[in-house]
Amino acid sequence: MRFTLIILGCFISSYVFANNIYKCVDASGKKDYQYSPCGAGIANSTLNIKTGGATDLEKEKQQQESKQQEEQAKLDEQKLTKQQQMENQAAIDKLAIAESESNQALIKANPKKYSPFAIPPYVPNKLPVLVKNFQERLADIEHLRRAAAENALASGECERVEASELDGKSTKILLSFLVNCSSGKAFYLTEKELKN
Repeated sequence: MRFTLIILGCFISSYVFANNIYKCVDASGKKDYQYSPCGAGIANSTLNIKTGGATDLEKEKQQQESKQQEEQAKLDEQKLTKQQQMENQAAIDKLAIAESESNQALIKANPKKYSPFAIPPYVPNKLPVLVKNFQERLADIEHLRRAAAENALASGECERVEASELDGKSTKILLSFLVNCSSGKAFYLTEKELKN
């Protein structure tokens, strides 16, 4: 019998020491210690019997909720930013397509001054590597390619434009264009020159 009580005592003490004790404080400040979590509306903290440390579960829960809200806000902001970027690029692409159509109309109306492929359209989702680096300025590029071709013709040294392309010397600050003429003459023009 004594041996059974000793064994039973060991099991009970190991159960108690293996679990935390919950400290519950109600609105009036009354404290209660128990082995199960406190009820709703009562300050809830745990006491670790082994270490003697305490954890405020309400505070921990608030911190977790706050962290989750911050992470969600960050995700929402990233989603909104991406959506705005997509909408902005869609608007740029639309303007670029309109500029390309103007380029093609100009070529069609002036076959003696422009070869059929003098200003081939830059398709937004199939851009050459160089042009892709400046995708946010696609509408400007299409407009300035036309301006570069017209500028070359106006010089009197170009009878017919064979190609008007964005040049590899372009930077984010200053776009550059190369116009090749049927005479073999090449023109290098920057956007600054074309806008003056």
